Formats: sequence, C-alpha cells, structure tokens
Amino acid sequence: MTSVVLLDIDGTLVDYRTDLPASAAAAVRTARAGGHRVYLCTGRSRAEIYPELWQLGVDGLIGGNGSYVESSGEVILHQVMDETVVAEAIDWMSGDGLGYYLECNSGLFGSADLPQRAAAAIGRPGAEGEQFVRSVFPAMIYQPWPVPVDVNKISFALRPDVDLDALAERFAGRAGIDSWSATGKGAEFGEIGQLGIHKGAAIERLAAHLGVPTAGLIGMGDARSDLEMFAVCGTSVAMGNAPADVQAAADLVTDHVDDDGLAKAFVRLGLIDA
Repeated sequence: MTSVVLLDIDGTLVDYRTDLPASAAAAVRTARAGGHRVYLCTGRSRAEIYPELWQLGVDGLIGGNGSYVESSGEVILHQVMDETVVAEAIDWMSGDGLGYYLECNSGLFGSADLPQRAAAAIGRPGAEGEQFVRSVFPAMIYQPWPVPVDVNKISFALRPDVDLDALAERFAGRAGIDSWSATGKGAEFGEIGQLGIHKGAAIERLAAHLGVPTAGLIGMGDARSDLEMFAVCGTSVAMGNAPADVQAAADLVTDHVDDDGLAKAFVRLGLIDA
C-alpha cells in the first residue's frame, strides 16, 4: 500500500550539523522508488531547501512551519506576514542588538551581526563559531537589503535577557512567539511567526489536495513544532533525540538522528526493507 510520509528536516532528516546521513538519503530514495510519497515538513522556508534535499526526489514541501505548501511543483498555499508586523519586529530586534534573519521563499535575509550573535547563542562565540553559522546558511543575504514582502517568519538569536512572554504580549493578536533549537540542547533562537499557522493545518490542506485521509499519513519529527503534525497524522514517529514530551506524544520512537534513526523507522514502518 502506498504511504504519504511527512519529514521534518533539522534533527530528523539531517543532523544538527545540517549534514544528511547517507542512510537517510538512501531510505528516502528507496521509499520513493517503492511508490511511497515523501514530503518535507519543516520550519525552513523554500529558500533554505538546498539542492541535495530536492535531489532526494521528494514530492513537495510544507515550509515555514505551515505557511507554504507545494506538491509536485504546484503551490497549494503561501501565506506571508503582515508588512507592518515585519517592520515593527525589525525595529525591535535592531534596537535590542539581536541578530536576526527574515525567512522568505525569495531568500534568507540576515542582519549584518547575525553570525556573531548566533555563534554566541549556540555557545560558540568567536571567529570559528561565526564561520560555522555562515556555513549553515550558505545562501544568506546579509544587510544591506530592501525588506522583502514575502516573509514567512522571522528568527533571532536569543540572549538570557530576552523576555519572550513580554514579546508575546507586545505582538498579541498579530503574531505568534516561539523558540527553537539549532543544537538539540535547548532554545537558542526566538521566532516571530503567523497566527494560526502550523504544520498540522498545512498537512490537512495537503491531504485535501491529494484526496487522501489524514489517518493514512505518517509524520516524523523531533521538536515541539512537530506536535501539531503528530496530532493530525495517523502514525507519528519521534526521533530518539526529541525531547521527552515529543517522544511521549508519538506512536513510535526511533533512534537518534546520528544513529540512522530515520532509516530504522522506515524499516519498522515497512516503507523499505531492512
């Protein structure tokens, strides 16, 4: 029977160094060759889906944590942030000296100080850490740039003094505030996103387009942003590197991303042979 699989990227398909394990690449290609459909379902915007991921032969993309849906080259949904919210967020982040980047389908647009601020946030301050940040975002466009109009969401490097609850109050009714981890060790980045946008709603939109029941979908992830995906999909799989509450919400827990977790899950689910 043909399955539709939705894969988170960071910490699920790729590791925390953003490397694609050979076992994961082989598993996706083999599943596709066996007739299964595979979609990326990620917080990344389309500009951050680099060629090696498309070359896996995936069927499409849910990006920006649900603000964008594409299937077989057809755009099903693309909802962007209100420009006044984007402008206010930029003023706030710039005024507080927070390195940030705007996540768009047209590109990733970062503040000039993003490498420095992000390196400090992930515990790697200094030139080596800044170079690592630049390598993780090879297509990043650094200031100066005109503010793009297709912003899906905004990420910024966290500091201990940043009060996310106060930020949520500031943008109440206009934007959602969250955080995420680049290392799997804790929240290093804050996020300003769109209200009502999440992976679960986008998956329902994709399922309706494909004419398949959500009960037949398989969702795999490693982060709290994947919980809405788990709630919608008939079968949910948490990576072994996922936090305890994410693992508890899943139907199946596989091994760590660094221990061939994705490939092992594909075997257990019958998507590929051992």
